[in-house]
Amino acid sequence: MQYINTHTKKTLVVIGHGMVGQYFLEQLVEQGMHQQWHIVVYGEERHLAYDRVHLTDYFTTGNANTLSLTDADFFAQHGIELRTHSQVTALDTDRRSLTDAQGRELAWDHLVLATGSRAFVPPIEGHDDQRCFVYRTLDDLDAIKACASHASRGVVIGGGLLGLEAANALKTLGLETHVVEFAPRLMAVQLDDEGAALLRTKIQALGVHVHTGMQTTKIASGASGLQLQFSSGEPLETDLVVFSAGIRPRDDLARIAGLATGPRGGIIIDNQCRTSHPAVYAIGECALWEGMAFGLVAPGYDMARIAAAQLSGEQEALFSGADMSTRLKLLGVEVASLGDAHGQTPGSLVYQWHNGPDGIYKKIVVSADKKQLLGGVLVGDASDYSNLLQLMLNHIDLPDSPAQLILPATGDKPATQGSKALPDSAVLCSCHNVTKGAIRAAVTAGHHDLSAVKSFTKAGTGCGGCTALVKQVMEQALEESGVAVSDDICEHFPWSRQALFNLIQVENIRSFDELIQRHGSGHGCEICKPLVGSLLASAWNDYLLKPEHLPLQDTNDRYFANIQKNGTYSIVPRIPAGEITPQGLIAIGEVAQRYNLYTKITGGQRIDLFGATLAQLPLIWQELIDAGFETGHAYGKSLRTVKSCVGENWCRYGVQDSTSMAIELEQRYKGLRSPHKIKMAVSGCTRECAEAQSKDIGVIATDKGWNLYVCGNGGMKPRHADLFATDLDSETLIRYIDRVLMFYIRTAGRLTRTSVWLDNLEGGLDYLRQVVIDDKLGINAQLEAHMAHIVDTWQCEWQTTLNDPEQLARFTATINSNTPDESVQWDTRRGQIQPTTALITHQSRLPAEPWQTVCAISAIPNNAGIGARLGSHRIALFRIGEQVWALDDIEPGTQACVMSRGLLGDNAGELIVISPLYKHRFRLADGRALEGETHLRSWPVHVVNGQVLVASEPATHSEPVAEATV
Repeated sequence: MQYINTHTKKTLVVIGHGMVGQYFLEQLVEQGMHQQWHIVVYGEERHLAYDRVHLTDYFTTGNANTLSLTDADFFAQHGIELRTHSQVTALDTDRRSLTDAQGRELAWDHLVLATGSRAFVPPIEGHDDQRCFVYRTLDDLDAIKACASHASRGVVIGGGLLGLEAANALKTLGLETHVVEFAPRLMAVQLDDEGAALLRTKIQALGVHVHTGMQTTKIASGASGLQLQFSSGEPLETDLVVFSAGIRPRDDLARIAGLATGPRGGIIIDNQCRTSHPAVYAIGECALWEGMAFGLVAPGYDMARIAAAQLSGEQEALFSGADMSTRLKLLGVEVASLGDAHGQTPGSLVYQWHNGPDGIYKKIVVSADKKQLLGGVLVGDASDYSNLLQLMLNHIDLPDSPAQLILPATGDKPATQGSKALPDSAVLCSCHNVTKGAIRAAVTAGHHDLSAVKSFTKAGTGCGGCTALVKQVMEQALEESGVAVSDDICEHFPWSRQALFNLIQVENIRSFDELIQRHGSGHGCEICKPLVGSLLASAWNDYLLKPEHLPLQDTNDRYFANIQKNGTYSIVPRIPAGEITPQGLIAIGEVAQRYNLYTKITGGQRIDLFGATLAQLPLIWQELIDAGFETGHAYGKSLRTVKSCVGENWCRYGVQDSTSMAIELEQRYKGLRSPHKIKMAVSGCTRECAEAQSKDIGVIATDKGWNLYVCGNGGMKPRHADLFATDLDSETLIRYIDRVLMFYIRTAGRLTRTSVWLDNLEGGLDYLRQVVIDDKLGINAQLEAHMAHIVDTWQCEWQTTLNDPEQLARFTATINSNTPDESVQWDTRRGQIQPTTALITHQSRLPAEPWQTVCAISAIPNNAGIGARLGSHRIALFRIGEQVWALDDIEPGTQACVMSRGLLGDNAGELIVISPLYKHRFRLADGRALEGETHLRSWPVHVVNGQVLVASEPATHSEPVAEATV
């Protein structure tokens, strides 16, 4: 069958619907080109364009929608014809036509090739075994996942960027993971020997086995698995192999059509992204410009902009190459490479800084005159990347001592590191080609906060690597314009966290409603509601689920458990200092077995139980409390654990009873609400088995008493705690900790860890000692009295909840049905449950009658929501006063029916609900998302004689959210 172009408009065909192809379409739409052309898009995959940069996230979410870059509405709205799962097999550039796999032809006037690249598979004997895969598409990942479900070990061949991404995927799937690399080091193109060695050490510490300098000669197949054989060394047994040894441009169609290609592949383009045929363009990884192919998305986006501009008649728009610097996180390790990372420029100088204990390596390459930055390598901490990249790209003169650019921050190190010196032409966001001048113009146009600037310019919405620099430039522009840089917590309160805490205490304010009436406006949001809830708890220590406090609590604090990605919760009973009796262990084990919970021992010396449904939480906690346990507050911004060694009671090196001290500290500070989570540890000697120096509060025994360390933390930005005081007796130790913690709670910013708080505290550690030890501010008596009140009024929140039938009634997935939550389904791995990665399908049935009575309005907590069923369909009911709204209950991009557990608030006066998992915001009136294209169906609601009636048909403006199949 032949398709002839009958359109009066000229036809533009795009072959390839990946990230670059979709971005090209968006550029056409921005310029209004979709109104001038008949645009036809061919995509080989069954999926719409998706984010390949974050492909590994698919293993976490199990839903392709989380990666989607567009939806069908985009094509319908702009009149673009999309042909998915359709392969073009031939091009005729003389006739300007193409043929697809079904033999259909289409005539075109202009053509854009965005065919991308394919994974390179070395010609190793056995590479075509059915247990050998590539790591390129969602279908590839599905195949890997299916094979991994019956496997225990996986091998990745290739130790570059893509290979380490694939290794992360195998590790996510629970496999013993090996990386085999032919080169002598990992990421040989981007990293030098020192950086690669540190990366290898970090990756091996995470349990990934690395084999470098290994040439695979054969993959032998057997009934029990595969065996990799090498030119030297012992063979390696595995259950599956993933090839990730590089990519090759997909230029097959271009070759068939006679277009010019490079000797090693790639469609040759000029500065206009035009191929050897004047009506054919090539963009992205398939293109070859001046002998170079670009494997990053930012150059592809740049080509897409140039090609779209050329087609619209902007002849001055030219492609001039791209910087291949990159910043990413591999298996949780921050890595960045920029410019001449290997110092190959003649006469160049190299500065290196290596922090072995913290696993950080930084290197910069500068010109012989020390004026220009030429390149660099960052491993373990890439926070300097954005500033270094701008210094390099804009040829900004370096400071007299270039080493200060990578050394730890000192008083002499400029905070902006050159951002003020950047010209307005400097491109801050390479993904969307946003310049410093564009950021400043956005501020001038009235966009005075980061979210507004990002929305207006798109800066920071691609890979996100430029966000910190964009924020710096925005704040500088505000300052230059005479606009004060606000520390207001949100649009509803023109106050900082510290100011709100003072207002609450001084004015004896006891509720959010009272605070917002006196000092704020509107209904609140996902920022201020939990914050005020925490401040009220820090000040007065009330029960969190009192009617006036319940609407403030995020889902974790509302249900006293940590929500997981499938809508279930984890349960953490308190085990002070990790000390537990055999009877206690048995009780926890019996609970886990009875409710089929996934069980894991945490790094904080306690036990995590995963997989409890909302309805199971009270049942489980009743059994745990009956066995003598209490809540561990793992769900709150509060004290988590006090880790300890066994101390002098058992250890031959111990000099103090560290376990008893740890138990005393945990019992004293349990439930203490704070700006961020708090962790503590007590070591019985200087061997430091409890790792006290990486905690917010660390205590190390001496033969004279206790040394106190403050404001350390592990995690993404590790920081050693500072020695605060030495040889303290127990009473003084606790008094000092009381004062430090309460001073932190009173003065720290929102979500600020103690380490950041101390770094930003004027006067630093010396000032903190003056306040706490010398009582410089004269407030120590207040701090101690406040802490005494918190200690005296502590309650086990679960015990209180179990004694309140009204609260227990809200621990249900649906208020009007006892049907089990069908959105919770499990796979099994290593003998325990885990959330299923398969798409959950459930055919919901709506009631036959036009309106269904769902529940009494009093069953819905005021200013909050609750789940319900409309027939068997899952909906979320939200109530503010006497008004009720109904939306679909599923959170978009997930399979979890949890929207009913979101926070209510408003955005610029418009009532919204904020989803509990990923904090997406939707309008209550119609379910439309405030950001992006997704939305929830809304259902008409009436309240009659105190009863909530919901229509059996959605509102006319509603459509189902994509893949809301539960």
